[in-house]
Amino acid sequence: MTVPTAGDGQLAPTRRLLALSASAFAVLAAEPLYLLVDTAVVGHLGARDLAGLGVGAALMTLLTIVGTFVEYGTTSRAARAYGAGRTDAAVREGVQASWLAAGIGVVLVAAGEVFAGPLTGLLAGGGPVHHTAEQWFRVAVLGLPGVLLVLAGNGWMRGVQRTREPVVIVVAANGLSAVLCPLFVYPLGWGLTGSAVANVVAQAVGGVLFVLALRRTGTSLRPDTTVMWAQAVVGRDLVIRAAAFQVAFLTAAGVASRMGTAQIGAHQIGLQLWDFTALLLDSFAIAAQSLVGAALGAADPATARAMSWQVSRWGLYAGGALAVVFGAGTLVIPGLFTSSDAVVDQAHVLWPWLVAMLPLAGVVFALDGVLIGAGDVGYLRTVTIVAAVFAFAPLNLLALRLDWGLGGVWAGLSSFIVVRLVGMLWRVRGERWLVVGAHDPAG
Repeated sequence: MTVPTAGDGQLAPTRRLLALSASAFAVLAAEPLYLLVDTAVVGHLGARDLAGLGVGAALMTLLTIVGTFVEYGTTSRAARAYGAGRTDAAVREGVQASWLAAGIGVVLVAAGEVFAGPLTGLLAGGGPVHHTAEQWFRVAVLGLPGVLLVLAGNGWMRGVQRTREPVVIVVAANGLSAVLCPLFVYPLGWGLTGSAVANVVAQAVGGVLFVLALRRTGTSLRPDTTVMWAQAVVGRDLVIRAAAFQVAFLTAAGVASRMGTAQIGAHQIGLQLWDFTALLLDSFAIAAQSLVGAALGAADPATARAMSWQVSRWGLYAGGALAVVFGAGTLVIPGLFTSSDAVVDQAHVLWPWLVAMLPLAGVVFALDGVLIGAGDVGYLRTVTIVAAVFAFAPLNLLALRLDWGLGGVWAGLSSFIVVRLVGMLWRVRGERWLVVGAHDPAG
């Protein structure tokens, strides 16, 4: 079986990095661009609906943490097999990741529907925001199987450096949803629920298209519990790492919601913009996952190390460029997402923190990709837990207790970036992550 790749395997490392990054950029940009459209559409319904979207979206993000291993864990394992010349085995990783994604997605839908009320109430603190958040979430959670199938599909395709098809699938699905969202919210009069329905449509279409892509490879679609178990072992540390992220971000959402409606609305705008820039910066990290994994699979640690510093420089450049854009747009960008003067004022409180952390975040995300590609997920788990539990979460709680306002919440996010940056720079300077061979050392 022949699987299309990004291009000539003899391309210079920089050109291969940029080719893979460009593909990842297009895929990653599609979802947050839709979410930004979603936020802008809902934002003009009023502050309460925007706040409800913020709480519901935070909870959806929590439930999708398992996507970390069906996507990134699959990329790492598939890339090592691909680097060792075992393309069929790399694609089989995608088949088994898709089975895991579908099964876990169904379980999460059931759990989400059962606990929708208590979970949204915990984050929103009761009142009208709780009602709108629960209303949005009960519909949006139905899209989780599609979300996880899309993540699994992206994972194996990145591992074999197949770049074009994921772009077409993800852009088409999210483009459809971006068209449907304003239609459902306003002309059809569905309000906030229309936003959730548009989400589910995009996610279902994307999941089906990635399954069809697997069928076209000719690989057997039978489940293999041995491979799925190995993926689950890799997933253990990636899920714990992702859970540490979500504990911190859910703490931030809960703190902001208790500061007031304007604060949670502004936090939702800032968080969506942060997610957008984070995923764009992650395009270099995803390229690094594929290239570092392939290099180590081919027993070439020198190339893996060189790639780690190269991708870090590109992450720094990209983060700096985004900081310039956001800094220049301080007075304009927040107003694009809401008509509430109070929400815009609160967005200006968090804005300096958002701008200042972007260059550092570019390096952090790049090194994340390097260590995931190397299978060094145990270390990533530990450094992320330390940053979330001992830096981010405490500062967020203090911001509420000591009345620091939304600036205190975003100071906590900045500390989360700094602690991870220090920890990962120290790790990549050493040798312990440079484990060669076709099999992922974490699995």
